[in-house]
Amino acid sequence: MTEDEFEELFVAALDALPDDMVDGIDNVIFVVEDRPEDGSLDLLGLYDGIALTERGQYGYGEMPDRIILFREPLLTMCESLEELKEEIHVTLVHEIAHFYGIDDEKLHELGWA
Repeated sequence: MTEDEFEELFVAALDALPDDMVDGIDNVIFVVEDRPEDGSLDLLGLYDGIALTERGQYGYGEMPDRIILFREPLLTMCESLEELKEEIHVTLVHEIAHFYGIDDEKLHELGWA
């Protein structure tokens, strides 16, 4: 799959998320990168920022938080296009949950980890 084709799946997954999930997202950029910095294929996504539940005063001048999906690990773990679409969706929901302050333990309880 080309980078452009993956990007199209990524954008479609973002567009399909429910409004109540994304309406509260502010100062966050969504990014696709090939791999994590360590080059591993184990990490599918990453929330890089300060969760809403941990923020003090938030105003001007802050760099945006980032939600990153890693293309190569996702492609490696998925055997079909449908599986890839589902895993992109699950990874986005998982990382957005971290933005809202939901930790991995709670995500496991909810079935999103």
